[in-house]
Amino acid sequence: MFGKIIAIDNDLITVSNTTHIAESSVLNYHVILTENNRRVIGEIIGIDEESIKINLLGEIINDQFKKGVSKKPSTNCQIRLIYKSEVEFILGKQDISSKDTLLLGKSSIYDGYNISVSLNDFFSSHFAILGNSGAGKSCGVASIIQNIFYYNDTASPVNAHLVLFDAYGEYNKALNKINQLPNLGYKYYTTNTTFSDAEIIKFPAYFLEVDDLALLLNCTSSTHLPLLEKTLRYVYIFKSEDAAISEYKNDIIARCLLDILSSGKSATQMRDQIIAVLSKYNTETLNLDTLVYQPGYTRKLSQCLNIDNQGKMNAIGFVIELLQEYADQDINEIKYEKNVVYNLDDLYYALEFALLSEGVYTDEKTYEEYNQIKVRLNAIINSPTKQFFEVDKLIGKSDYIKEFFTTVDRRPAQIVNININYIDDRMAKILTKIYAKLFFNYTTNLLNRGSFPIHIILEEAHRYVQNDNDINIIGYNIFDRIAKEGRKYGTILGFITQRPSELSETALSQCANVIVFRMFHPADLSIISNISANVSAQDIEKIKTFPSGMALTFGTAFKIPLMTKFNLPNPLPVSNNIDVEKIWF
Repeated sequence: MFGKIIAIDNDLITVSNTTHIAESSVLNYHVILTENNRRVIGEIIGIDEESIKINLLGEIINDQFKKGVSKKPSTNCQIRLIYKSEVEFILGKQDISSKDTLLLGKSSIYDGYNISVSLNDFFSSHFAILGNSGAGKSCGVASIIQNIFYYNDTASPVNAHLVLFDAYGEYNKALNKINQLPNLGYKYYTTNTTFSDAEIIKFPAYFLEVDDLALLLNCTSSTHLPLLEKTLRYVYIFKSEDAAISEYKNDIIARCLLDILSSGKSATQMRDQIIAVLSKYNTETLNLDTLVYQPGYTRKLSQCLNIDNQGKMNAIGFVIELLQEYADQDINEIKYEKNVVYNLDDLYYALEFALLSEGVYTDEKTYEEYNQIKVRLNAIINSPTKQFFEVDKLIGKSDYIKEFFTTVDRRPAQIVNININYIDDRMAKILTKIYAKLFFNYTTNLLNRGSFPIHIILEEAHRYVQNDNDINIIGYNIFDRIAKEGRKYGTILGFITQRPSELSETALSQCANVIVFRMFHPADLSIISNISANVSAQDIEKIKTFPSGMALTFGTAFKIPLMTKFNLPNPLPVSNNIDVEKIWF
């Protein structure tokens, strides 16, 4: 079949076809070109009656496949189809019972052959699983996760920590049987607050840092961050049991009222604003009934705000003297404890005082801008979402993470599935970001780097991992930061998406391994073709016609790009199309 080499063009060689038969069944088979104990591997990519096109892929050196060919074969080399014993060099180990091997599926070229990768090569780096709806992504993901736990006969991955953000609630059925395996556990959280099909996700409000609050409250400018910093400082102060707290509240209120009195507004406007503030923000010692002592008689503060028939507030000087007595606190002298439990209501109360201290009542523009933050927080407090942040006991972040990966019967949970199907995309994006940040900060602070790896797998990742405005508000995008820095600390990202063109370019560029199911959109195919130099134009064309469950797999864990037929998981995820005929009729 293989005659002499008649042309060499970089890695493409043309060989004469001695049978003069265009045998299409050998397309995509691999060949070995031997010469002086060298074994070069190539792939048949074209054939006609006169010639055979072979693309050179690499060499077998010391029984290992090495990508690339250092020296082109001569025209006198011998060419043959690859032996069965050599197929393993490119498809991966056929014995899949070892703990260091991850089964992906079957070869679409070689009947009966598995395609596997080194578990370490695949899961020690970020990865992406791409494909149109109905192409087999969900089944592929479920199959990969099941294979981690079902095929390792020598050991169980008891120290795995996989967090799956389940966009449609479709993986629970496919994964919950892992709970039945020895020494392994599966945990299921939900965002459904109306009926209890699982434990409702809980993220303590007192874990929320300035950056988290900026995302939660949809802040649109970095100028809002000082207000949020002040809010957090106030919530700690107000939850403290220090006796000076009431005096400090008086200080905030008094300074706000003094700003109003020096605003230059009319007496009527100042009176109305002061009454509005003191009606809402007051203490036992500073309120509308606080007594103002004047020579000869005493009046309530509210009476001192009276305006005469000439439109003047005659007692304004006495009010100012009173308020100046209260406005003498230094926040740096206030002692407060940060390890306290607080909720969103407490944050709202602190935010109101922070707004007061920012002088929102003396500047209409500032009031309109900052009041939107308060409105958004109030909307969350009055929605079912509030439940996600209600934790009434004090727990440290390290203990929280350990509890997060513990089942209800106190076994380690290697997989945690968070069903985010019941919330809108905005809240889902916020939850994925604040959890990702929590996990990343935890792994970066471990003394023994990489000792607690956490894999964050995001279904419909294009909804949450975007080229958004975070960097202009809080200075970074958490997913981009993890993509660039997380690998060395053991925080690994897995993106599952049908629209890679909508995914953050930075995050996707850091994915070392990619699995591509059927895709059609030109923009998405262009992204895929640029991810790796090893993906050819022919590979891109094949992707368009893949049947469901077939994928192109490539990256650092793969010797070469491979067409892989993924095995159906058992049980299946709830991701199948609706049966229109059955429902309609």
